[in-house]
Amino acid sequence: MSQQFDVVVIGGGPGGYVAAIRAAQLGFSAACVDAFKNPEGKPSLGGTCLNVGCIPSKALLQSSENFHAVQHDFAKHGISVSGAKMDVGQMLGRKTDIINKNAAGIGFLFKKNKVANIHGLAAFKGRQGDKWLIEVTDGGKVVDTLEAGHVIVATGSSPRALPGLATDNQLVLDNEGALALTAVPKRLGVIGAGVIGLEMGSVWKRLGSEVTILEAMPTFLAAADQQIAKEAFKTLTRDTGLDIKLGVKIGEVKAGKKSVTVNYELNGEAVKAEFDKLIVSIGRVPNTQGLGAETVGLQLDERGFVAVDDHCHTNLPNVWAIGDVVRGPMLAHKASEEGVAVAERIAGQKPHVDFGVIPWVIYTSPEIAWVGKTEEQLKAEGVEYKKGTSGFGANGRALGLGQAQGTVKILADAKTDRILGLHMIGPMVSELVSEGVVSMEFKAASEDLARIVHAHPSLSEVIHEAALAADKRALHG
Repeated sequence: MSQQFDVVVIGGGPGGYVAAIRAAQLGFSAACVDAFKNPEGKPSLGGTCLNVGCIPSKALLQSSENFHAVQHDFAKHGISVSGAKMDVGQMLGRKTDIINKNAAGIGFLFKKNKVANIHGLAAFKGRQGDKWLIEVTDGGKVVDTLEAGHVIVATGSSPRALPGLATDNQLVLDNEGALALTAVPKRLGVIGAGVIGLEMGSVWKRLGSEVTILEAMPTFLAAADQQIAKEAFKTLTRDTGLDIKLGVKIGEVKAGKKSVTVNYELNGEAVKAEFDKLIVSIGRVPNTQGLGAETVGLQLDERGFVAVDDHCHTNLPNVWAIGDVVRGPMLAHKASEEGVAVAERIAGQKPHVDFGVIPWVIYTSPEIAWVGKTEEQLKAEGVEYKKGTSGFGANGRALGLGQAQGTVKILADAKTDRILGLHMIGPMVSELVSEGVVSMEFKAASEDLARIVHAHPSLSEVIHEAALAADKRALHG
């Protein structure tokens, strides 16, 4: 006997679970089907982000930064520490506790909002009248059959593999393996200088690894504003000690019994490097395998993403798709907002998600964050703009924290003064970037930020100063 629901969400990540909760809040009977299992073999909601991505990586970053501070920064405060040691097992245990707490929290929210929590792998099996038939399997056995008026596909993404190299998460690691190393490798190689590569490289470098990052692109953080990217490169190589090589052409990569050999070309010269562990972080691919897309004619685009329109509607009636499995940035918060929007569209509302005002964050130390257009994009589009910059070097709060490095940059329309972009590197800029998001959503001008009173002393004063600088009236620079 099939279970019947108004809305069935396939995937329990940050897009899927939020979509299911919002649908239930709007009065629909809702179910969320998720197949993820933790290392103990138990169901764990939250998708890649919570289990093997955003959340555990931040836990390890904080642990590694604390260890680094004990060794290098506490003395400046008059705190003497000798013989500091890192218990990697304890660090991983803390990470696991955080994951479990958050996953249990999602389960609690499902109960609170009366969302049916179904474990297994969901696949389209056809259509019966105006209902979609969804089959749920676990371990190859059918455990449930669902009928749904609407289906929201939120199956997320998986790490892109390096052709010809198997990922075993023992020697060759993806994001999951990079988060589960039980000891600090002496020599750690990373292929890809994106978010995962930089964050994981930073963790293990601070814990004692010799970290080499190999990046195919000749430009560091090509998606970021290049003024900020160049400062980030200098800081991460000089202060963090990451060895970042740009413009690398990867050749043969061979895993042995205890190490991995990477042959690559740099500036026309052949190089052979040996690592104890190798992290491969060269992007992600959408999860559509096993979804049954071909069974019902669900259209995929040329890159394998579920094809959707501007409202996340697929080519099939009452079938939607959100998050990493569709076009747009692979960001957890983007997926969540799309999930909310789709649930509200099903209810007849008219929500809107502006892809131009989605914040990006890299949680290195210092952090890197931005929203809106880069200076390079504005130049390419022929947009007349003005800019204002300010640094954390003279900021009282940053000095007190011992993190007085970094820059804030505001870009505004030269004629209307409307803010077009906010780019920054520095302490806690993952929090500060929201000031730019709010400002841009409300179509604010740089003068608006310059006129707003910012608390003193606070890190946000650097944004205030950058806004003043856009009008050539900076007070502290």
